[in-house]
Amino acid sequence: MTKTINFEVDSDGVALMTIDLPDASMNVINAQVIEDFETCVDQVLSDEAIKGCVITSGKTGSFVAGADLTMLGGMDMANASLEEQFEATFNLNRVFRKMETGGKDMKTLAKEGTKPFAAAINGLALGGGFEIALACHYRVCTNDPKTQIGFPEVQIGLLPGAGGTQRLPRLIGIQNAAQPLMTAKNFNPFTAQGFGILNEVVDAADVVGKAKDYVAKTSSAIAPWDKKGFKFPGGGGAMDPRAVQVFVGANAMAQKQTKQNYPAVQAILSCVYEGSIVPMDTALKIESKYFLNLLKGPVSQSMIRTLFLNKQAVEKGSLRPKGPEKNKVKRLGMLGAGLMGAGIAYVSAKVGMDVVLFDVSKDSAEKGKDYSRNLVKKGVERGKVSKEKGDALLERIIPTDSYDDLADCDLIIEAVFEDPKVKKEVTEKVEAVIGKDVVYGSNTSTMPITGLAKNFTRPHQFIGIHFFSPVDKMPLVEIIMGNETDDATLALALDYVSQIKKTPIVVNDSRGFFTSRTFGTYVTEGYCMVQEGVNPALIDNAGKMVGMPVGPLAVGDEVAIDLSYKVGKATRDALGDAYVATPADAFVEKMMELERYGRKNGKGSYVYPEGGKKYLWPDLNEHFPLSDEQPTLEAVKERLLVRQVVEAARCFEEGVLIDASSADVGAIFGIGFPPFLGGPFSYLDTVGIASFVETADRLADKHGERFRPTQQLRDMASSGETFYTPTNPKGKKAA
Repeated sequence: MTKTINFEVDSDGVALMTIDLPDASMNVINAQVIEDFETCVDQVLSDEAIKGCVITSGKTGSFVAGADLTMLGGMDMANASLEEQFEATFNLNRVFRKMETGGKDMKTLAKEGTKPFAAAINGLALGGGFEIALACHYRVCTNDPKTQIGFPEVQIGLLPGAGGTQRLPRLIGIQNAAQPLMTAKNFNPFTAQGFGILNEVVDAADVVGKAKDYVAKTSSAIAPWDKKGFKFPGGGGAMDPRAVQVFVGANAMAQKQTKQNYPAVQAILSCVYEGSIVPMDTALKIESKYFLNLLKGPVSQSMIRTLFLNKQAVEKGSLRPKGPEKNKVKRLGMLGAGLMGAGIAYVSAKVGMDVVLFDVSKDSAEKGKDYSRNLVKKGVERGKVSKEKGDALLERIIPTDSYDDLADCDLIIEAVFEDPKVKKEVTEKVEAVIGKDVVYGSNTSTMPITGLAKNFTRPHQFIGIHFFSPVDKMPLVEIIMGNETDDATLALALDYVSQIKKTPIVVNDSRGFFTSRTFGTYVTEGYCMVQEGVNPALIDNAGKMVGMPVGPLAVGDEVAIDLSYKVGKATRDALGDAYVATPADAFVEKMMELERYGRKNGKGSYVYPEGGKKYLWPDLNEHFPLSDEQPTLEAVKERLLVRQVVEAARCFEEGVLIDASSADVGAIFGIGFPPFLGGPFSYLDTVGIASFVETADRLADKHGERFRPTQQLRDMASSGETFYTPTNPKGKKAA
């Protein structure tokens, strides 16, 4: 009867709708599913022989994973009237409401009820999948504790747009619903049952049967909120003091967490508040109004494109050369057992690789393995991994101080001390024992790959594989092509990154590549402002307010100020007369004189008391006196953001970057660029390149040439060209 839903009716008159998208591993709600869903609902409601309906999934371990973001990201709002736009976004709400009420008016529904619908949730139920369940009159779920139920929409700048902001608060109360709606925190089946979201939690084999039992014995059904005299659990409405208290507290917490950068959070609160003082049908229209406003806004469009569509594309291999065959790394040689090397060893062993963890001494290598031991111990204690699996992971990590143990590895990754002489020595000794077709990757964060490849007799098989700390938590890996790196080497590196379930970007060679170059400007611009006399507290607060995870001075301490000094010195030595000094140089040199290296020695821009909370060094202003005239918060935010975007644009013009889309992915997942902006190139399109060029020129005139926009940006501003277009959602490619 339909393309995406199998519909059948048993001898008891109970219909079964099994959602099963062809050629898909998970069900998502797209235009065809909505059409088919309504067709099936109409069949249930119109056929007198059908008593009611059970909705389930044909996918093992998964119910419905939400809306198809490709559909949302590709919706053409420009060529539709406002009325047509609203109807498009309200359509799913309309269908679910028809199912919930039987298409009856409230007076008739209150008297007669309607045919019962039950959700048989056999796995993951997120977003629209959760909303299907909430619109049903009864919900049965598998007891698998790994099953997740929730609303992830806020993570892409949207809100649950098919009744989620209205049904969940009416079911479990405003206070209980606010956090999962605003933070995307999921429920497991048992927690959901405890809140009253689920009616039954049973073995997976019994889910459909239990749901059918409910339908078979229920002559008519009505949702709680459609019953006369319904009241919100725990209070609701404009005048209930319990609800008012919740909204006041939730609003304050939301502003604190979002810094007013994520409009979806505020829209969710508005939906819940406004919806709580009107009837359900009006409340659903309010929800669709806010959903449409968010969908049309730049935040959701940028987040959907970068955090979902383009991230998914690189993870599926869009950057991989087409020719070379797929490879699988079985034995990794990890050179260096420090923090980075230990982390890489862990994530590699976790997916089944054998890892030879090499360091200058066996004791050092064993200390590196301790990193994995500690992670496994925590995982076992928290029930996230079995002891057997944890022990097996640790057995795959082989500590050594012998180069000979690297002989049978099929990939080498080097993460030794950032010193050219050390890297040269290690590279030459390793090459002497490994096979002639083994790829050599360096985890360096700043040193040019082409230069390091000179230490290897096969530069075509030398590549940069740059991880981020902590490796087990950070999702990005930056792959750097040297001048002679070939496609087969790139393919192997990407296959390895896919194997360890990380997100790759590919860039061309340059000192600092893309991520370190761009991230470095955030830190150094903070240093520049301290040197100029800007209040350090203002600088770090502005960094967080603009959307970065932490302020530039705080993160500079984490990276280490002495490392900034070493990188700066290496850059000056390499560039010679071409090096352009900034006020940051003077700040770093002074901190080196004061032996304030950062968190590593407990002394940096911050003080790190043992067992206490860090705080800004009180004497910082003695060495860097405050200016009598302080900039505004907005001015500091502008400098910290624009400086990063200018550097990203330079990387693009120089050909370090391959395309805009993967650069945006790398900026967000590698350096913490504000996700709500979608990355530097999405940001450029949003504010307008001509407007950005004007702003950057103004800052360059006032603060220095480091802000000067590229010629490419000027040309794009003149021509009206953008980095993304509706027909090119993957973004402009670098020349």
